Amino acid sequence: MLTRKQLELLQFIQQRMQESGVPPSFDEMKDALDLKSKSGIHRLIMALEERGFLRRLPNRARAIEILRMPDMPAAKPATAPEPRRFTPSVVEGGLSGKPPAPKPPMLQAHDGNGQSVMVPVMGRIAAGTPISAIESQSHSISMSPDFLSGGEHYALEVRGDSMIEAGILDGDLVVIHKQDTANNGDIIVALIDDEEATLKRLRRRGSSIALEAANPSYETRVLGPDRVRIQGKLVSLVRRY
Repeated sequence: MLTRKQLELLQFIQQRMQESGVPPSFDEMKDALDLKSKSGIHRLIMALEERGFLRRLPNRARAIEILRMPDMPAAKPATAPEPRRFTPSVVEGGLSGKPPAPKPPMLQAHDGNGQSVMVPVMGRIAAGTPISAIESQSHSISMSPDFLSGGEHYALEVRGDSMIEAGILDGDLVVIHKQDTANNGDIIVALIDDEEATLKRLRRRGSSIALEAANPSYETRVLGPDRVRIQGKLVSLVRRY
């Protein structure tokens, strides 16, 4: 699943390459998406590259190659790919050249029968500097209903150390109850400007929203309520040794 801005950028790059055969510049992409700085474009391109939608060719200016569009299965590049910057456990399905299997819906937790519940792992979440928003499903984990609340759940792999004093470490899997509201002090998945997702503690400061880290090395971000959308609340944590 791509964010709206990621999809807009991918479509704009494709359109420009079809028209002129040359990818647009960062300034052109910034203006087309109505962003304030080129750093936002850089984050979007990195996210699309990590998800296998495009790649940048080294040592060449404005050299971008589209590998696939969202309605196409992932294709292997013609040349050997660059080493990926994330672990195989979070790579999207469909890289074998076969169409990806249909994504099962998020499952509703239940109890009373003692059976486990399959929770989809939807990619990575930043516990540090925000990264691009939630990816499509990579795999599922089996959990006891005792560790889940009623409703829909999904899991995310933690990247970063900003929540270490809350007991959340780099590489942990956080299990999130899907909801769009939360109480003051809850640890939430926050989507910022419909572009970046981060795991932080929610603090309300008047009409503003503060996203608070659990590590003194990181500053609290205070944002307007129109810039933050709550995507869910932390309910469980899975750690592999």
